[in-house]
Amino acid sequence: MPTITINGKVCDFTPGQMILQVANANGIEIPQYCYHDGLSIVASCRICLGEIWAPDARAGGKLAPFMGGKLMPTCQTPAADGMVVHTDTPKSVANQKAVMEYLLINHPIDCAVCDQAGECYLQDYSYQYGRGKSRFEEQKVKNPKKDVGPHVLLYSDRCIMCTRCVRFTKEVSGTSELLITGRGNKEEIDVFPGVPLANELSANVIDLCPVGALLDKDFLFAQRVWFLKRTPSIDGLTASGDNIWIEHNEGKVYRIKPRHNPGINKWWITDEVRYGWHFVHDAARLGAPRRREFGALTPCTFEQAYADLVDAAKRALAGARRAAAVISPMLSCEEAYLLGTLARGIDPHAHLFVGPVPTQGEDKVFPPGKGATDPKAFVMSAEKAPNARGVRRVLGALGGHGSTGTQPPAEFGALRQRLDAGDIGLLVITGNYPSTWATPDFIQVVRSARARGTFVIVIDTLDSPLADESDVLLPGATWAEKSGTFENRTGVLQAFEQAIPEAEGCRAEGQIVLDLMVRLGLTEPDTEGVREYRIIDEGPGQVPQAREVRLERTRRFCAASVRSDMATTCPQALAAFTPGAGSVQFPAGAPQREGDMAVVEL
Repeated sequence: MPTITINGKVCDFTPGQMILQVANANGIEIPQYCYHDGLSIVASCRICLGEIWAPDARAGGKLAPFMGGKLMPTCQTPAADGMVVHTDTPKSVANQKAVMEYLLINHPIDCAVCDQAGECYLQDYSYQYGRGKSRFEEQKVKNPKKDVGPHVLLYSDRCIMCTRCVRFTKEVSGTSELLITGRGNKEEIDVFPGVPLANELSANVIDLCPVGALLDKDFLFAQRVWFLKRTPSIDGLTASGDNIWIEHNEGKVYRIKPRHNPGINKWWITDEVRYGWHFVHDAARLGAPRRREFGALTPCTFEQAYADLVDAAKRALAGARRAAAVISPMLSCEEAYLLGTLARGIDPHAHLFVGPVPTQGEDKVFPPGKGATDPKAFVMSAEKAPNARGVRRVLGALGGHGSTGTQPPAEFGALRQRLDAGDIGLLVITGNYPSTWATPDFIQVVRSARARGTFVIVIDTLDSPLADESDVLLPGATWAEKSGTFENRTGVLQAFEQAIPEAEGCRAEGQIVLDLMVRLGLTEPDTEGVREYRIIDEGPGQVPQAREVRLERTRRFCAASVRSDMATTCPQALAAFTPGAGSVQFPAGAPQREGDMAVVEL
């Protein structure tokens, strides 16, 4: 395999790779502004220039200065076998200092109020490669702040003209809203008149900008980036399976950023995924269980709600009626498995339905004209549910619709026919959608079923008209508040981690199921280390509310342990979830950030 030596380190490379690409792949730091793996190479910033020596056939293969010894852009120079590259020689370092001095001539140096502070290449490279002080004494050129789109603000005086954003709108989104106007120190990024930056991928230019020129309106002045923690996750709103970072602090999500995955979303995410997380902290989030008393839903504890559910399950079976469960495609594979297991534990012939799968239009491929299978294509999914295929896979393994043996589960549309038959005594409905999802027609069907004696349990995250039709309402958790596995539109299984704690008064659907399985006697309580059960009397002498509740201790919901249970229970149908099988993709985790200040032990 050919090799190249960069700053004293010998590296293997694939023919066709640029020197900078080889350096990046081997952890060798070379400063770079305009280069990005997903965009064309323009070599305009000039800070990556290096001295290159290459074997000279006319000199018997001895090393000779490449191109006469002049500095060459490492981002645009192909690597060749035997090359020796230096970006740390006096000549290269002098160029780096000159480029940094040039870029800072008209820069406002307003790091104290800039949202990019803490993740700005200009800051980092000024410290590592710049001069200690500025020699510029003339008046700086000042440019106005511009509102270029619904999500993006442009601070023109901070721009270093790397043109990443312009190339993105031309080469990736294919919409070409951005352009370069002016010449010299009057050069600016701008939008075409009357054409705002409003495509479905517009906010990716914020991630591409190496300085604080393009900023996110949604994140503006919200939090300093050095306070944020990053958790690897998966798009929980659409079927694309895009890899994302959830950036949060003190239990609150502040922003979503794309996580590189060359096989799925490349370096990008849609604006829909980037800004669709706000329902996690919506004021309409359910914050406590409710149960129906005297015809009205009243707040209660989880233990009270569980007791009502257990009583209803016993009555349903005693009356020779069936149980049914609607498993939302917004839930993980692990939670779908637990909910299906619970329903079949209550009633061996319980009906299992996949919840409604919303869609909007058709899949979009970027850039326009590319095929969905093209290696450089990015697909925006029309299906707005992250795990419909995973839920179908799991419920099919559990026996499908009201029977045993592996077969497809029933779709949501078949639920009405089952309810109209009048043999459903217990109905569990899960939601977890980012907005109101139940149609007026479906709400009327549930209302009619309740009138015929069906006991309705709703597990959801947002308050809705459907919640008002329940007998027991349990507040669930969003995908950001739990771990699990999603199967995307192409059948790829991807695990994600919990980013923030569950909202106050809420529990993950998986935890609710584990609690109920103990109270229904379907599994043994986890009493290890507990000498006795606590007895709670919620209101001595209060009739009919007085009751004694024995708290059974259940294990905490853990997606990894549930995956092991799935593979053990259904070894053929759910073999993909076998630990170590390699079918489920796990995130690599957040890169460790190292401080610039050396720490010594005193």
